[in-house]
Amino acid sequence: MTDAGGDRRFPRDVRLRRPLDFKAVYAGRLSVAAGPLVLYGLRQPEATTATRLGLSVSRRVGKAVVRNRWKRRLRDVFRRLRARLPAGFDLVVVVRAVGPPRAGAAGVAAIERLLLDLVGRLVRKIGRRAAAAGSPDQGSSPDPAKSSPPGQGS
Repeated sequence: MTDAGGDRRFPRDVRLRRPLDFKAVYAGRLSVAAGPLVLYGLRQPEATTATRLGLSVSRRVGKAVVRNRWKRRLRDVFRRLRARLPAGFDLVVVVRAVGPPRAGAAGVAAIERLLLDLVGRLVRKIGRRAAAAGSPDQGSSPDPAKSSPPGQGS
């Protein structure tokens, strides 16, 4: 009855589990949004590690049944897309208060397209921020001293 295939599991090493992991992603202040989803992301120090996923579905989305349906649907989509996602990112998906996800294969396909689009946009945004900062790591904000206009230094 259980699917023992490696592609269908959601092992610990691809989940954000600790509150500090979530706080680090939120502190990176990099997000993109579309439809019912907001995606926060942070590049991991080692780009060879697996992309990890964290889910945040508040009570505003609905009762427990609806919230759990969203979480099951997002975990399933992440498992399906894991091989197509870039390695070395921590991602947190926040579901906006919109009610239950669409049912059936069409609903899964819509969430897959939406999540792929959001991840692509987020990776481009992290790349632009890293290029502006002059360093490829973490996608952190540039040093304020370096970003001041010429002739207006401290």
